[in-house]
Formats: sequence, structure tokens, C-alpha cells
Amino acid sequence: MADPPLPPLPREILYEIKRNGAYMRVCAICADTGIEAVMVGPASIGLFSLKQNAARKLAYVIEKRRQEMRR
Repeated sequence: MADPPLPPLPREILYEIKRNGAYMRVCAICADTGIEAVMVGPASIGLFSLKQNAARKLAYVIEKRRQEMRR
């Protein structure tokens, strides 16, 4: 079975990045709605990967909230 398509990313995403030892916490915030999603992972995988995953999680959270509002 194929994976469902990913929801589109928001137009503008703000990032808050904090490092705590070997781990990084990346918070992705939608500039339009203020909705945020947080990813925590090892700093060794790189900031780009953590930001990309946080942005995808943010898109998922936004889409999930839209679906809940339709009910």
C-alpha cells in the first residue's frame, strides 16, 4: 500500500532551535496561524534534517486540525 501524500508546507515557517548537549530541539512555527510542532533529535544528524522533519510535522499538525474543524 502506498503512503498517503504529504500535506503542503506552510508558506512561512519560523524556527526556534536549542541545543542541549548531544541533542537539539527544533520548534517549527507557522507564521500565519501560530501553530507549532517540536522535534528533538541527536545533533549529529544535522540541523537541515531536524528542520525538515519539524516542518513536515508542522504540516501534519495543521492538516489534522483542519480535518477536526470540518467535523
